Amino acid sequence: MDIRTIIAGVFLGIGGFFIIVTAIGIVRFPDFYSRLHPAGKADTIGQALVLIALMIYEGFSLISVKLMIIVIFIFIASPTATHAVAQAAYLKGVVPWKKKKKDKK
Repeated sequence: MDIRTIIAGVFLGIGGFFIIVTAIGIVRFPDFYSRLHPAGKADTIGQALVLIALMIYEGFSLISVKLMIIVIFIFIASPTATHAVAQAAYLKGVVPWKKKKKDKK
C-alpha cells in the first residue's frame, strides 16, 4: 500500500464520520432550525472530505479537476440553500423550539 492510498483512506474515514454525525444530528435535534445546522455544516464538510479523498486517490488528472469543481460548488450551494430554506420557514411562520421551564416547588 502506498502513502496516497493511506491518506485517501484517512480523508474518506473522516468524511464518513462527519456524514454519520450529520445523520444522527438530524434525527436527534428537536426542531426544524436546529436540524438545519448539521444538514448545512457537517454534511458540507463530510461531502467535501470524501471528494478530496477521491482526488487524492486519483492523483492529478482531469477527473480530480472535475472533483475540485464539484467541491467548490458544494461549498457555495449547500450553505446558500440552507439559508434560503431557513429564511422561507421563518417567513412562513415556523416557530423555533423553546425549552420548557420546570415548575419550582
